[in-house]
Parts: sequence; structure tokens; C-alpha cells
Amino acid sequence: MTAETQVVAEALARAGVPHDGVLFVHSAFRRLGAQGFRVDAFIEALLEYMHRGTLVMPTMTWRVVTPASPTFDELATVSHVGVAAERFRIAYSTHRSLHPTHSVAAYGKLAAALTSEHHLDGTPCALTSPYGKARQEDAHVLLLGIGLERCTAIHHAEEIVAPEIYLVPPEAAVRYELRARDGAVHEMRLRGHTKLNRDFPQFAASLTARGQMRHGDLAGTPWQAVAQKDLLGEVFAALERDPHAIIAPPGAPAIP
Repeated sequence: MTAETQVVAEALARAGVPHDGVLFVHSAFRRLGAQGFRVDAFIEALLEYMHRGTLVMPTMTWRVVTPASPTFDELATVSHVGVAAERFRIAYSTHRSLHPTHSVAAYGKLAAALTSEHHLDGTPCALTSPYGKARQEDAHVLLLGIGLERCTAIHHAEEIVAPEIYLVPPEAAVRYELRARDGAVHEMRLRGHTKLNRDFPQFAASLTARGQMRHGDLAGTPWQAVAQKDLLGEVFAALERDPHAIIAPPGAPAIP
């Protein structure tokens, strides 16, 4: 067992992540790299721990696939959410969902099932998205070196409860072309997320207080982890009380 494998396994075990579940990893790798961690060793440690389950990483492309450049290629379009996700996409994942802005890469027993229908609905995080499908699984979210401000699953609750607030109107949908690895070409009309200053980190305190969000340190990089059902339960409840609950108050610092 390598040093990376051991520390990653210890962190995931402490986080309560099951070996046979689904793990969504959002990561900022810079501090780990400065401590001598190798990105391939980190990914391989995650895969070893999840050997009976499924590893998923977001591979966002909304900076490069735009209304002015509306073509997404499953294999060729580069993601912009960090070195670990991009390396996982290129060298390890077996599947990537077809989505112009919010694709994910996946490896494991549910990789095909989670990614196969992302292009069939016209929003980023619909029921057919990996985030929507993962609600039927024992799914967990690991945030490494970042916080809930980067947790894409929260958008799923927005889209279900208050699409009129958090999605652009249907008449503003943008047409995209999606090229799958098998050569098939699909068309998608996407209602993107509205440009609002969202306060996702607000949910961390209550989740932590109930013991549902766990915290730790991996070689000097802080992490947070939560079961997706607990996270979405908290967010759905907040939005059902007040559909505007996620919007940051006026004057709050913008989250990039």
C-alpha cells in the first residue's frame, strides 16, 4: 500500500464513504501537489477504495462550450475544474456524460447508468443527470480543498423546486451539438442556470451540527464530506420553505 493509498483510504473511511457506493469528488489539488502528492497516485487511491462502487468527477466545460462555440465533444473537450478531474477524465474514466456545460466523468459499476441520459433533459442537473440518478444510490460528496460553494449537486434541488428562479426561461435556451465517443451526434437545447450570487456554504453548519457533514485533513488539505441524500434533504427543505433561500443577501461577497 502506497502512502497516498493509505491516507486517502483513512480519510474516506472517516468520512463514512462506502466502498460500494457512488463518490462524487470535487477537488483543488494544488496544496496536495505541494506536499508531494502525485495526481495519478491520488486518483488510483480513490479508485482502489471505491473498487466495488463508482467514482465520479465533474468535468465542467461552460467556459469553453458557449453560445458562440456550441459544440461539445465527449473525448476532446477539455474540462476546467482542476488537474485531478482532467487527468481522471483522460486516463481513468470509462464514461463521460454528454452535456455541454456540466458533464461528469465516471469509472465503476454504475458509470454507464449514471452518465447515459444527461443529454435527454434540457437543464444542467435534471433528474436524468448523474446528480438526479445518484439520488437512488448510496452517494456521497467529497470536497477536497474547497467547500460547498463548488458542490454541483445543490443545483439539482434548485432545478426541481424553483426552476423559474434558478434557470433561464425556455425561450432563452441555447442549442448545442454533442458528439459522443461512438461518433453519434446529438442536439440539445439547454436552459442554463441564472447568474445569481448563491450561498451554498450556508448549509454546512446545520449538516455539521447534526453529524451529517464530516471534516478532516488530508496531508495539509482540508476536506468535507456528506451523503448526497443528507445534503439534498437540507437544501430541498430550505427551498420549500423559501424558494429564494439559496440567493445570497444583497452586499454579500460574490462566490466565483
